[in-house]
Amino acid sequence: MFSAPSEGLNGKFRVPGDKSISHRSVMLGSLAEGVTEVSGFLEAEDALATLKTFQNMGVEIDRLGEGQLRIHGVGLHGLKPAEGDLYVGNSGTSMRLLSGILAGQAFDSVLTGDSSLTKRPMRRVLDPLSLMGAKVESTATGTSPLKIHGGAPLLGVHYEMPMGSAQVKSCLLLAGLYAEGTTTVVEPAVTRDHTERMLRGFGYDVRTEGNVVAARWWYFKGDVN
Repeated sequence: MFSAPSEGLNGKFRVPGDKSISHRSVMLGSLAEGVTEVSGFLEAEDALATLKTFQNMGVEIDRLGEGQLRIHGVGLHGLKPAEGDLYVGNSGTSMRLLSGILAGQAFDSVLTGDSSLTKRPMRRVLDPLSLMGAKVESTATGTSPLKIHGGAPLLGVHYEMPMGSAQVKSCLLLAGLYAEGTTTVVEPAVTRDHTERMLRGFGYDVRTEGNVVAARWWYFKGDVN
């Protein structure tokens, strides 16, 4: 018995949004000036934790439909202190990237998560952040909750990562938005570059050459002709 060949398939389908890009779209849209519209946002627990965190810091985010957001950016220095701890559930991406952003704020913050996340290592971001001048407290074993003391002046750093991690790289680049000078990250192997691509899209000066990523703070602030 033989089957007849198919004449093809017709129809439409929608690919789910990317989690990493969804996190970063909310973060950068919140820190930008003006309105950012996002389509394809992944309506999943981790990305929604990031969204909720920025709402708790005073960012107006409209939910326009499935995967559709309108983010009313408050600028680099427009975030407000949350009324309580910033809870990110089980999202390690949220905690690691947010630690870079919160290190540059004028107010104190506490980042916490569920019982699983509080067992995951955070020193890989805390150590380089401390080199930039950030003041962050963790547990004795280097896990969350993380208490981030605001108001510490940050300086750009040249950091050679002991192991490849897009989250660590992204954390430092986001902290670099608030740091004086150039922030340079050297990777042992090239990792995902979502953050670099999206920062460029928002007007931030990011240069990449092989496994070296360098960013300068002043370009994002519009001080260069």
